[in-house]
Amino acid sequence: MNIGAAAKLSGVSAKMIRYYEEIGLVPPADRTTSGYRDYSTPDVHQLRFIRRARDLGFSVAEIATLLGLWRDRTRQSADVKRIAREHVADLEGRIAKLQDMVDTLKTLADTCHGDERPECPIIRRLEGESVAPEVR
Repeated sequence: MNIGAAAKLSGVSAKMIRYYEEIGLVPPADRTTSGYRDYSTPDVHQLRFIRRARDLGFSVAEIATLLGLWRDRTRQSADVKRIAREHVADLEGRIAKLQDMVDTLKTLADTCHGDERPECPIIRRLEGESVAPEVR
């Protein structure tokens, strides 16, 4: 099948398929006699695997490792579990940082009067000043 069909069936855009081939995440597709990429069902299955891994937030390097484990029928599930747990820890760290940002912005928005005056704790914080919450 051509790249458009592989893209549709896998949920990975043609541009990303070409990129994954370029960086070596997937092997180059076979070519037809006229030079067009020709994908097989196993190729599409591999692209779906990559899409699902990307949907879970794995990096390209992590996906490369997971693909290697997926292809290795002698793998130990402990290796896959370790990668998943490391990724969970990374996601939890990012979530904590995002929650800190949300909390800070909520506090700043709550301390801003939001009126016609130019004084604004949000702007002061972005300028680098420490902003103590005001009592309203």
